[in-house]
Amino acid sequence: MSRSALGRVAAWVRAHPIAAFTVFFAAFPFLVPYQSLATQVLIFGLFALGFNLLYGYTGLLSFGHAAYYGLGAYGTGIALAKLKVTSLWLALGIGLGTAVVGGACIGFFCLRRRGIYFAMLTLAFAQMLYFVAFHAAELTGGDDGLRGIPLHALGLPGGSLSLRDPLAFYFFAYVLVVLAVAGLKRILDSPFGAVLQAIRENGDRAVACGYDVNRIKLLSFVFSALFAGLAGGLDALRLTVVPVDALYWSTSGQVVIMTLLGGAGTFFGPFVGAATFLILADRLSIFIEAWPIVIGVIFMAFVLFLPKGIWGTLLEKIG
Repeated sequence: MSRSALGRVAAWVRAHPIAAFTVFFAAFPFLVPYQSLATQVLIFGLFALGFNLLYGYTGLLSFGHAAYYGLGAYGTGIALAKLKVTSLWLALGIGLGTAVVGGACIGFFCLRRRGIYFAMLTLAFAQMLYFVAFHAAELTGGDDGLRGIPLHALGLPGGSLSLRDPLAFYFFAYVLVVLAVAGLKRILDSPFGAVLQAIRENGDRAVACGYDVNRIKLLSFVFSALFAGLAGGLDALRLTVVPVDALYWSTSGQVVIMTLLGGAGTFFGPFVGAATFLILADRLSIFIEAWPIVIGVIFMAFVLFLPKGIWGTLLEKIG
């Protein structure tokens, strides 16, 4: 494809990002080796999307984003496995509520500090939740994880739909993720989204303009937790188990890597980074046991030579 054709495609994607996302991911499960991998990319892309809202658009680096992903997963899983909720919608709602409340509480305390102190506080809260889940074995399953999560049929007007088929589950997640992406686009295009980016560029100037920066940062924290919590809830349904590692620091590290690989502060970067990371991990693990080392080297190369990430660099080259 010529450079001018690529430029036209890029211009169309910029003008119609939701349509481009919807079309591409409708075909995505037929482009990857197996459908479960496509679902994983979709879910972790949503997780990275939540992180990118906080880091890429608001300028707040969180090292503990696994907290909201894990709260969403445990909230959904406990509702189904322990509380015997039979509605997937209600279970996901409980997971989302748990993640949002957790994000509001953690954000309230962490936003009292800036810079590295803020980042380390987010990590400390996430690790605290990890150890709570690890020791509360009767509720969370402890080291074995929360098991026995039933995957009930999805209640729809006029009937129900089984999600046990991988393709059916993919399109269930796909619809929710498209709605989440459309919601994020609406947030970023609003005056609130403009203020977020103003805070990222110069927080002191935003204060001088009369904005309540702390309140806006807290709202960004809550929205970010909402997206991450939805990703966690969907992953709990996908796996029908919640591993305790969902709250561990390595999960937070993965979402940072995905976002930076794709391009922080770009709309599609989180999904590009998630696809790159997960597909590389899937393919490399077949041939080499130490695949994380290879991905680590690739990540360092991107940070050094392509600091805007895959999608950010691509837009720069063809824009």
